[in-house]
Order: sequence, then structure tokens, then C-alpha cells
Amino acid sequence: MKNPVNKMRLAIMASGRGSNAVNFMEYFGSHQRIEVALVVSNNPAAGVLDRAAEHGVGSRVLTAGDWGRKTEVLAFFADYAVDAIVLAGYMRLIPEWLIKKFPNRIFNIHPALLPDFGGKGMYGIHVHRAVIQSGVKRTGITIHLVNERYDEGPVLFQESIPVYPEDTPESLAVRVQRLEHLYYPRVVEEQLLGERGSKNEE
Repeated sequence: MKNPVNKMRLAIMASGRGSNAVNFMEYFGSHQRIEVALVVSNNPAAGVLDRAAEHGVGSRVLTAGDWGRKTEVLAFFADYAVDAIVLAGYMRLIPEWLIKKFPNRIFNIHPALLPDFGGKGMYGIHVHRAVIQSGVKRTGITIHLVNERYDEGPVLFQESIPVYPEDTPESLAVRVQRLEHLYYPRVVEEQLLGERGSKNEE
């Protein structure tokens, strides 16, 4: 697929309703140098596929069986001229060969301050429940590069908020998600363009 305006092209990978994916599509919707070119899900019923259609973004379901066909998957990403990949609630471990194809160009966000509360099975409400049960005073987000292990890639950015005595996992999830939406696209933008500032400051 040709890229006539020479924008950097993102593939967003998500397994659920995709609030972070929608945030990326809106943030980069009129960006001069970056665009969301593709949404990929492992779940054919994922709401994010409908959100992609609403934003005029192409989408594809890649099942567990599809991931076993390395050459076809790499050719698919090449067809969309993908430059970088953003994980937005994607529930599968990324294969090593895809990481090698996009070195330092696969990003993930975790709803806690890694290395705490990370690893397999630690996602979504499970993370916030563990945070509250632990009694820690602060939580937040970690944006990191992806490697071959869950939540262990190099950290790019962290931001924290207090955990209040009255917090529930649900209330904490809402407040942490605000941080996700505020910072995730901006940090990815900065990493890809190699400069400070958001699109609104250009």
C-alpha cells in the first residue's frame, strides 16, 4: 500500500473495546506526520473493529492460527506500510520475530508503575485490584517498549497518581485511564519524531 504523503504509519493492536485505540485515531486524525493506518485484533467480536470502521481505518483479525504463519503476517504489515506498532489492551504475547522486524518500534502501556503489578495475567481491573490490596500509596501508568516478556521492555515514561483510601478498583481504573489517554499518544509521538512537544505545540 503506497504512502504518498510520507507519513509514519501506525498499526494499533487491541483485544477489546479499544478506548486507547480510539484516542490514537482521534489524536493523529489530522496530524501532519503520523497516521493510524491499521487496527489489528485477535478477537473477531472486539468493539475496536467497529471503532476503526467509524474512523475510516482498515482492520484485520489475526487469530492464534494466523500468528503461526510468519511470512504471511509480515507481508500483511508490509502491505499497509506499517512503521510502528502500538499495543492498546492487546492480550497476546508478541512473537519475537515481529519484535525483531520493528526494533524499538512496538509500544505498550501498563496501568501501574512497573516493575510492580506486571506480568502475565496482570491487566485491566486485575491490576487495580492488586494495587488496592497491596496498600501502596501511588499508582499510575508505564509506557514502555515491548520485548519477548510481558511488561519487561525498557521504560519510556511513567506518571503517577495517589491511591485514596476510598478508591475501588473501578474508581482507580477511571483515573488511571485518564492518564493513559493524556500521555500515551504524546509519548509515542515524541519517540517516533525524536522531538519534544505534542502536535498542538508544533
